[in-house]
Amino acid sequence: MKNLLEHPASLLILVLVIVVLLGWKKLPDMARSLGRSSRILKSEIDEMKTESNRSKASGATVEGETANPVHDANGNPVHSGDPVTRTDAHRTDV
Repeated sequence: MKNLLEHPASLLILVLVIVVLLGWKKLPDMARSLGRSSRILKSEIDEMKTESNRSKASGATVEGETANPVHDANGNPVHSGDPVTRTDAHRTDV
């Protein structure tokens, strides 16, 4: 690119070749399409970055107190349900 800027004649020839190949009327549409594509690409990259940051943040350990298990009157631990019959035991999205 530095060489093109040093030689303005070669830059002019390059512009003329592009205009001849694409046509003068199609050139604004092509530029507009290129701009839209670059905006879409940028927004997708930004979305991927924020999604990646959210997944890193959700994996962080939160310090807090340890919960003691609940016991019945006989001192036996009380379970919220049999793991086989619980409705969330067969979930695949966790």
